[in-house]
Amino acid sequence: MSDLVLGLRLYARGATTVLGSARLLRLGALPALVAVLLYAAVFTALLRFLPDLVEVLTPFDDTWSPGAREATDVVVGVALVGAVALVAVLGFVAVTLAIGGPFYERLSEIVDDGIGVVPEGPRRSTASSVLRGARDGLLLVLFSLLTAVPLFVAGFVPVLGQTVVPVVAALVGGRLLVLELTAPALDRRGFGFAARRRLVRSRRLLGWGVGVPTYLLCLVPLVGIVAVPVGAAASTLLARELCGEPTSA
Repeated sequence: MSDLVLGLRLYARGATTVLGSARLLRLGALPALVAVLLYAAVFTALLRFLPDLVEVLTPFDDTWSPGAREATDVVVGVALVGAVALVAVLGFVAVTLAIGGPFYERLSEIVDDGIGVVPEGPRRSTASSVLRGARDGLLLVLFSLLTAVPLFVAGFVPVLGQTVVPVVAALVGGRLLVLELTAPALDRRGFGFAARRRLVRSRRLLGWGVGVPTYLLCLVPLVGIVAVPVGAAASTLLARELCGEPTSA
């Protein structure tokens, strides 16, 4: 469990770094604020039409007793919200990074360079960074959709769907977030998408120590504005740890 503890410590250091620097906070918070406004509209619509969506998904319980029908509607509603939350959190980060790719590239560089020498990888133009962020963001959303479908189905199982499934969603979501948030630092070192996946997978507990807190905080309205830049800073430290580099100056 030492890797999990180390990951949590890296996350705490990322929070201290960002919250202690007005410059880093501005860099990371502006794109996240724009993404929050977009997502607020989407979630408002979801909550408005949630009863209608549940009714569409449960035509089979029309002849059941009121108690059984109500219980089924609650289970389906929880499963639907859980699946949407997973996609929304990962999509929120993907959209935020797509909007503010250069901002997070710069945030990662500041954190990285403040610790020590960074091995030189291929240098990319701003346009190339934006395209890379958009491509990786689309892959992140695709993976989240592929994950959300089985979790949504599992959410129909009483008890299991309301206990185990949210935990699995947090673990999967945390790993995918780390995969995306380590991109700027690992990209500087020449790691492509496939190589990043292998590197992050090599120390899962370490990645969860950074990714799961980021995922959970992004579920809290408005907190995601700060959670994403904190996660980005912590993921830069994580990238250094994965590459065997010092994580403190």
